[in-house]
Amino acid sequence: MGKKVIVAGHICLDITPVFPDKKVSNLGDILLPGKLIEMREADVHTGGCVANTGLAMKILGADVSLMGKVGKDSFGEMILGILEKYDAAEGMVIDEKESTSYSVVLAVPGIDRIFLHNPGANHTFMEKDIPNEALEKADLLHFGYPPIMRSMFENDGEELLSLLKRAKKAGLATSLDLAAVDADSPAGKADWKKILKRVIPYVDFFVPSIEELCFMIDRERFEDWQQRAGDKDITEILNIKKDIKPIADKCMAYGAKVLLLKCGAPGMYYRSGDEEVLKQIGSKVNLNIRDWAGKEGFEVSYQPEKILSGTGAGDTSIAAFLTAMTMGETLEEAVKLATATGALCVASYDSLGGLKPIEEIKEKIASGWQKRS
Repeated sequence: MGKKVIVAGHICLDITPVFPDKKVSNLGDILLPGKLIEMREADVHTGGCVANTGLAMKILGADVSLMGKVGKDSFGEMILGILEKYDAAEGMVIDEKESTSYSVVLAVPGIDRIFLHNPGANHTFMEKDIPNEALEKADLLHFGYPPIMRSMFENDGEELLSLLKRAKKAGLATSLDLAAVDADSPAGKADWKKILKRVIPYVDFFVPSIEELCFMIDRERFEDWQQRAGDKDITEILNIKKDIKPIADKCMAYGAKVLLLKCGAPGMYYRSGDEEVLKQIGSKVNLNIRDWAGKEGFEVSYQPEKILSGTGAGDTSIAAFLTAMTMGETLEEAVKLATATGALCVASYDSLGGLKPIEEIKEKIASGWQKRS
């Protein structure tokens, strides 16, 4: 019998205006005050961890329930309509006092994405919005994007900590993903080092991006990375031993059990504790500890057939990683499937259009799918 998963946290409506195909090297080449830009169609789809990771896990073959919060407005109706097509709207909370979260995603060819984001109802999502009955029926709780959910990072993350403790007490395995924040916002000024030191001991699978994590626990190092990268993407200039491993060391010292760091287009770094550490993982997932303990490595990404948008690539990679774990795959195989799923995702404007069931992804890998050089 397959494992039952709850994917909870942040959900929004992503609106992606499609730019002409011509690549540019500087944003100012195309976005200038007073300039009229002839666009293509706008791609409108669900976004955020709940939709991206949750629906991706459904497509990949997992048994998933989605839990997030929307307002009673047009954007909320659109999100619920999309979720209903996947039979995944039942766990959503509708708050008449809040607006539905949305993001305008500017995916200019040749330039990293820019997000114009309204957190909306996500700011008031609370621990109580996930009922005990749901936890009792589940084996894994994946929570995503607390940095852009005010209730989850206020008071040094007390609400998030309480939720994770409740899930662990119920025997669930837990997973946590982060999100990028505006340095000048309340989230950017929160004491994330303190928050993460509090919550990581209750997280079994910690799956953030390397930039988000470094910003939160080693701001001086992050600023050095920015300076070294210049106009490049930070992940293009990182060295595994000098840059990534020290951040991983900090996480393991905080109490991480299984760590997966999304490192952009280059790939993913993974690391796990020893057998005694992994025995702390929620018993309901029946993890094969011997296959997962004491591992460390870097999995290079697969070469995508085309690149249309990176929106949701990290979320869908995590979906594959967690789905593979619940299906009994080894850590190495789970990471391989994660990188493959990310490469499928970027070939579509939305996060789900390029995805396939796990078995089909395995077949594509076995057929000789090339890695990035």
